Amino acid sequence: MIIGDEFVVRVKDVSKQYAFGKQTLMALKHITLSVLRGEFLALAGPSGSGKSTLLNLIGCIDTPTSGNLYIEGQKTSQQTPDQLANLRAMKIGFIFQTFNLLPVLSAFENVEYPLLRVSMDKIKRRELVSNYLELVGVNEFARHRPNQLSGGQRQRVAIARALITRPSIVLADEPTANLDHKTGESILELMQRINENMGTTFIFSTHDPRVMEMAGRIIRLDDGMLVQ
Repeated sequence: MIIGDEFVVRVKDVSKQYAFGKQTLMALKHITLSVLRGEFLALAGPSGSGKSTLLNLIGCIDTPTSGNLYIEGQKTSQQTPDQLANLRAMKIGFIFQTFNLLPVLSAFENVEYPLLRVSMDKIKRRELVSNYLELVGVNEFARHRPNQLSGGQRQRVAIARALITRPSIVLADEPTANLDHKTGESILELMQRINENMGTTFIFSTHDPRVMEMAGRIIRLDDGMLVQ
């Protein structure tokens, strides 16, 4: 669901290169694109096409070699590392194919963790965590640790954790890669409902046809360039 016409992401002539000894790898080459608030967008392409690199730039995990990138109108190249960390924490949620849950924490504690740096009443914080666990359908497993959960349940916990700070953007890196077909479809349907009901912008890095079929728009990359 697209709300209004505001761009939450703008990428302007962005390139990214990595040095390996005396060799240089151009991972992205002069990428320009914009993402509207509320889009359900897929970055598609073969392995090595640059889609994960672009996702990392949008997520402020990495910075462009050249060009400019804006998140909610903020130019990332002008941010200090601490400012980028704060931008990630408050504006961007992450969902990983390997879930990246902390194994020593319960499902509840994993979802609560991003809120611990936010000034919030403890009762309100715990109520919010319960609401998001219920939203993704795993409230009954709140006290379970990740090794006591199925892959689908862990991904649902990861989605709740990504959403708990109410970010403008959720970035999902191959979110169905480690899930069976049925579970993967249910996870995609869940994210689509959240997109439609909450207006959260989702950007996927994927080569899964199921993700591309459900996406509102597909941006294809190959060899670090946009494919027209």
